[in-house]
Amino acid sequence: MTDLIASLQRAVDAAPDDLVLRLHLAEQLVAAGRGAEAVPHAAAVLQQDPASTAARTLMQQALSPADTGEPPLPESQVQPQQPQQPEEERPAGFDWTRAEEDLGSPVAPMFAESSETTSEVPAYDVERSRITLADVGGMTEVKKRLHAAFLAPMRNERLRRMYRKSLRGGLLLYGPPGVGKTFIARALAGELDARFLTVGMSDILDRWFGASERNLHELFETARASAPCVLFLDEIDALGRKRGLSNSDMLRTTVNQLLLELDSVADDNDGVFVLAATNTPWDVDPALRRPGRLDRTLLVLPPDREAREAIWQTHLRERPVAGVDVRRLARLTDGYTGADIAHLCDSAAELALMDSVAADEPRMISQRDLEAALSELRPSVGPWFESARNVAMFANDDGSYDELLTYLRTHKRL
Repeated sequence: MTDLIASLQRAVDAAPDDLVLRLHLAEQLVAAGRGAEAVPHAAAVLQQDPASTAARTLMQQALSPADTGEPPLPESQVQPQQPQQPEEERPAGFDWTRAEEDLGSPVAPMFAESSETTSEVPAYDVERSRITLADVGGMTEVKKRLHAAFLAPMRNERLRRMYRKSLRGGLLLYGPPGVGKTFIARALAGELDARFLTVGMSDILDRWFGASERNLHELFETARASAPCVLFLDEIDALGRKRGLSNSDMLRTTVNQLLLELDSVADDNDGVFVLAATNTPWDVDPALRRPGRLDRTLLVLPPDREAREAIWQTHLRERPVAGVDVRRLARLTDGYTGADIAHLCDSAAELALMDSVAADEPRMISQRDLEAALSELRPSVGPWFESARNVAMFANDDGSYDELLTYLRTHKRL
């Protein structure tokens, strides 16, 4: 009997919607004196077929306080169930409370539980950065600003106290897309020997009311628990958009929550360094850039010549190349971003690959391939500088974009 029940149980597990199989298993369990185990199977049948007389009979037998050990009657011999007696007329010898506890409800709940009890805490990956500012080629001015804002005060606590230099506030990196803002933030974390936590705004924003605010709070709590930690908020303009430009009440409340979290970091957590990145700083809410929040800005521009050489070497390092003049390539790609250079390397590799397929013999990537790819790709930052030029010329009353204005004049983009 035990082997039969085990076999039936495996069969039910494999086909849970087979009601006949469940009834057979319940019959065998009741016959073996294991009525408590038969209850959920009979209940499952009743849930799908409330009119099943056999299932009701098996349920009664399974809940009987004195199991007779007799097999259940065939369905043809089962008498229809009598209407349930009122509460006050129920027999005194039956423990209805115990029966209700054993049986439970065969009907699934009609309403989902609240998000507070069923939602999972978002997983934010905190990592250790393996790169430092030494791995960032060129960008001398960017490194100087990072040393002044974070590194020098942190490494010289005695001088920091003497000059009363606060580590409060964060840093807003801005510039055209593809110039390496995330790479710089990761390098700063490695330089500080701090953990690195990066999120895009798509990881924060949620369509349900209040969920975005909860996600933000959980994010900052994770950063505080991981201190020292560099918290990098990418695409901050998607979240911290000027509240006057937003028609969404939900987005405005999310910006307010971000302001609260930044203030909390400033007051309570010296070990959390907040960096944010945006391509359009002019769309960021001014409240985010007040003292103690993202109060310092750093313009990240297309890489200089030294940086471009390093980028070329990085992207060609693991490819089959021969006769490549990296210095010449760096000169030819003035104004190109790191993403542009990576795309050039991919395009040159495609040219060499197609020739290799046609000749049925592999060949190396040459200078000719790289310059052929270069002749077909223009720098991707042109549209960004068109927009930035208007802002620098006509919306720079407070001097926020003086550095950008100087660059535009130097490179004759005005």
